[in-house]
Amino acid sequence: MAEGSVLEHPVRRCTRAIGAALDEVSDVDPAFLPAADRAELMVELTREASRLRGLALRLVGVSDDVAAEDGARSAASWLAHRTRSSQQSARADGRLAEALEQRWRVVQAGVLSGSVHLEQAEAIVRSLDGLPADVPPDVRARAEALLVEQAADFGPRELRVLGCRVLEIVDPEAFEGEERRRLEDEDRRAKETTSLSFRKRGDGTTELRARVSDSVAARLRTYLEAIDAPRRRHLDPLQPVTDEATGERLPYRRRLAMAFATLLEAVPASSLPRHGGSATTMVFTLDHDKLTAGLATAGLLDGDRVSASEALRLACNASIVPMVLGGQGQPLHLGRSRRLFSEAQRLAMAVRDGGCRGDGCSVPAAWCEAHHLGRPWCQGGRTDLEDGVLLCSFHHHCAHDPDYDLRTLASGDIRFHRRR
Repeated sequence: MAEGSVLEHPVRRCTRAIGAALDEVSDVDPAFLPAADRAELMVELTREASRLRGLALRLVGVSDDVAAEDGARSAASWLAHRTRSSQQSARADGRLAEALEQRWRVVQAGVLSGSVHLEQAEAIVRSLDGLPADVPPDVRARAEALLVEQAADFGPRELRVLGCRVLEIVDPEAFEGEERRRLEDEDRRAKETTSLSFRKRGDGTTELRARVSDSVAARLRTYLEAIDAPRRRHLDPLQPVTDEATGERLPYRRRLAMAFATLLEAVPASSLPRHGGSATTMVFTLDHDKLTAGLATAGLLDGDRVSASEALRLACNASIVPMVLGGQGQPLHLGRSRRLFSEAQRLAMAVRDGGCRGDGCSVPAAWCEAHHLGRPWCQGGRTDLEDGVLLCSFHHHCAHDPDYDLRTLASGDIRFHRRR
């Protein structure tokens, strides 16, 4: 059929016109347009590109016969092969094309008119497909119309949130019973799928993979951000913070991991169940000669190893017992729970020190840890009030780090200096 024929299908005629128009501007540099024009055109082109993709999806939604002709699984799969596109994105497009063509024609009309872009359409379709199977057709239609209407003011994220509550808006009576069933189903699925696994990476770290209920995750995140905030003194948790010692920028997920370690150290052993006949306790073993020579590493009972400085730092706070071994491997000294500062001693330190005694540090006492400042506890130091000092987690790490020198100032503050 000749180009421009009056019998030419409108979709083909549109496609030819779009191709011809793009040919006219393919070599044109838009940089010389006034800023106001560029701003307007970016919005317009994005809208028209979404409409064009909507038209292409409509073709996909009615072209199963094309796929069958060539033995392809679906029109989307056939198209991905012909255009060298991703099969994964093709499957997603196929699902959306099917939903728009077969179930949600009001959403499809919004896409084709430009009032709903495709990301919004995906959010709306996902919400509508998630409605209970027993929702009447007229309620589904009202829900679809409402979400399409709200696309004028809200983006995909807000539409997903609204979609979760759309039944409450269009049919409040049905929503109450459905909400109860939905929450019960979510609770049941959360219990069935909850998991936590540990995988040692072989480089001194262990990878934790967890799947927990939303409420547990929200609670953990609240705790971690509460721990992180006063230590890092920042307002926006998503902004990276600079490590005061190294100058390294600490991203949000790194800070949450550090806060998680702090949270575990802060858990009192007395609140945990008895394990193996005694309160939950970790035991580190250290060689006495290597310890006094400053060469020690510490071993856990399961065979893992950490630095001695880390083991002794932990011993200041948690129910962690460093067992010092002699030349034949016999225990020379096994610490007991009374090596830890008592609650009364920590309260007295809080009143005396007011917070972290690291020079220039302002972390409050509630977030600090008690440290044996004088003679190290592993070398016979005493757990007396005058031998204890409050340090924040960061400065407590520095206190047990052999790369740092410590000097007590006349004010009682402790100044740390990295050895060269």
